[in-house]
Amino acid sequence: MTPQAVIFDIGNVLIEWQPERFYDAAIGEERRRAMFDVVDLHGMNELVDLGHPFTATIYTAADQNPDWRDEIRMWHDRWIEMATPVIDHSVRLMKALQARGVPVFSLTNFGIESYDYAATHYPFLRDFDRDFISGHMRMTKPDPAIYTAVEDTSGLSGSALLFADDRADNIAAAQKKGWQTHLFEGPQGWADRLVSAGLLTSDEAT
Repeated sequence: MTPQAVIFDIGNVLIEWQPERFYDAAIGEERRRAMFDVVDLHGMNELVDLGHPFTATIYTAADQNPDWRDEIRMWHDRWIEMATPVIDHSVRLMKALQARGVPVFSLTNFGIESYDYAATHYPFLRDFDRDFISGHMRMTKPDPAIYTAVEDTSGLSGSALLFADDRADNIAAAQKKGWQTHLFEGPQGWADRLVSAGLLTSDEAT
């Protein structure tokens, strides 16, 4: 079945998201490893993705870990440096699909304020035909309920949807709903998948 809509994850599909890489550059790999061993920074970020306040959540974690206070605050104060660079080819694919009249949705684990902040740097984040942002939905992938919410809101389900994500657990959850999926490992592979699905020509997918 030719998909009726295409769904993009954002982190590591449209924008690189590599906090460890940022901290390695900012404080050195050894110190970064020591911090991540004692502070659950990804768990902190999960709270933000679930809709908890961006600043308060991170600053509270910083205050609770005084040995790492300044470094944890970087997750907030220098956040845009973690969410970079844009994966330009993926953005071109998004725009090419829309130019062909194919609806493009987002389905992303992203905080409310952090998404708004990102959109000031990356205006294409305001261009989806439908947004499914975990912070607003108060649930994150791979919770099955978030995929059900996409179907209920869009009126599309199963193989009518083609979803790209960089995490295998998120892909597996979508497959259980019968969605067509693509495990994103780079934009060229995603481009090839969109061509094979009959949504873009090879020229349009460059």
